[in-house]
Amino acid sequence: MKIYTKFGDGGQTYLASGKKVAKTDRRVDLYGTCDELNSTIGLALSLGKKHSIEKPFLLYLQSIQSFLFEIGSELAGYVPKDAKDGTVVNAADVESIEREIDRLMEFLPEIKFFILPGGTEMASALHISRTVCRRLERDLLVYVENGGEIHKDLRIYLNRLSDYLFTAARFVNFSVGQEETIWQSRTKSN
Repeated sequence: MKIYTKFGDGGQTYLASGKKVAKTDRRVDLYGTCDELNSTIGLALSLGKKHSIEKPFLLYLQSIQSFLFEIGSELAGYVPKDAKDGTVVNAADVESIEREIDRLMEFLPEIKFFILPGGTEMASALHISRTVCRRLERDLLVYVENGGEIHKDLRIYLNRLSDYLFTAARFVNFSVGQEETIWQSRTKSN
């Protein structure tokens, strides 16, 4: 199989459904952003190899990557025949991510102030993942507001995923003893 086909040189591509579209089509943008999100999580996992972080956490992140590949395929127009209601996402997926957020929160101290994205390299990458996830969620909503169809469960999952990625970044910093940086207002004196 060749990596390059030269088909896209003219600015067009095919969705997974077989429909020919411009590379500027909103669907292409959506699955491209999903791929970007997946890539940033991969970066985070690579950066985390230098730390000793619990295996269940790392395996859960890897499972999210695999699931994002399925979500990206759905955004590209492919939905497996056995997908309930035309989406690969179901209520159990949302519940799973909520349970994992709750599990990680048991380890974390309460935060009473805004924190700045950062800390370890892995946590910083997870914060980038969170912001890409939020962008994907916003872009999905714009697509829906303009008449496109995206299943509600998919939108809910991405909303929870961004919450999870915030919690995951905090968990990484906590796990390696890295303190969070508290946001300081320029208008308030210390």
